[in-house]
Amino acid sequence: MPDELDVLERHPKTAKPGEVMRPHNLMCFGCGAESPHGLQLEMYAGEGFTVEAKMPVEQWMEGGPGVIHGGILSSALDDVMGMTPRLLGPPGVTVHLQVDFLQPIPVGKTLHLRAEILGRQRRKIYTEGVAHLGDPERPVARANGVFVTVDVREHFAEHVENSAKAAEYMGGKPQL
Repeated sequence: MPDELDVLERHPKTAKPGEVMRPHNLMCFGCGAESPHGLQLEMYAGEGFTVEAKMPVEQWMEGGPGVIHGGILSSALDDVMGMTPRLLGPPGVTVHLQVDFLQPIPVGKTLHLRAEILGRQRRKIYTEGVAHLGDPERPVARANGVFVTVDVREHFAEHVENSAKAAEYMGGKPQL
């Protein structure tokens, strides 16, 4: 993380602590309520610059026998950390993701996810994510990410027609 960081200021229109945050988009694998094969995470704004979510570890998420697949865990951490830029204003996209897997996570448990903004430098937002099984003092995974804020309409303009919800996004109904 760079030495010189911008002052963080929570956007006045973002969700207040304890409120549900709006999904990235309807079909987002991580938080989209209409993603048929997604995680459908419901995320909550926390105090300061944090976001929290819970995720039941279901059988379809299995990687090794009886434990979550690392890619599913990475996706969940990426999505929770990727929600943090909204606390400051414009959404961001992942440019760097690093996950440390500390312990196997059994199928049938509930994973608690928490992400926090560590700092910002212009468009880059530096984040940290932690996953645990109910005891924050015993993390099962840690992650670091860098997100770059974007103009969503411009950033996805060349690809929006590939979305299952293209007609809605291009018709101006729901926003990305």
